[in-house]
Amino acid sequence: MDVIKSLALPLIDEHSTVVAADTDAVWRGLGDVLDRSYAGTAAVRYARLVGCADPAASGPRPLAEGSTITGFRVVAADPGRELVLVGRHRFSTYALTFLLEKAGPRRTVLRAESRARFPGPAGALYRLLVIGTGGHAIGVRHLLASIRDRSE
Repeated sequence: MDVIKSLALPLIDEHSTVVAADTDAVWRGLGDVLDRSYAGTAAVRYARLVGCADPAASGPRPLAEGSTITGFRVVAADPGRELVLVGRHRFSTYALTFLLEKAGPRRTVLRAESRARFPGPAGALYRLLVIGTGGHAIGVRHLLASIRDRSE
């Protein structure tokens, strides 16, 4: 999280879910779902349209520091504990952090924390479209549910 603090990105939101699986299974599910969710043609086209610094997947799998998925670069990966993704494009600099916490036998709390900065008038409009409409929150909750389903 030191990387995120150094970027001074304001908190957007945080969502969590309880997964009926151990942290290793959730870690594998997290990587699988992220790779699948951000690999489609539409995601890659959108990333190129807005000028993402990392418009396509690359690097080692399972995800490790330096890996990319469409729109994000992995800046920290502590298997079974934390995955930190950062990205930037014309309208925003952003981070998505996944935290895994053991919550008992075969139970893991999975949290997703979103942070972002939206500079200038175009950034403000983009924030309104993505955050203000609730679309971002719906997308993150769907992502967490997919990771939960995949992991269980």
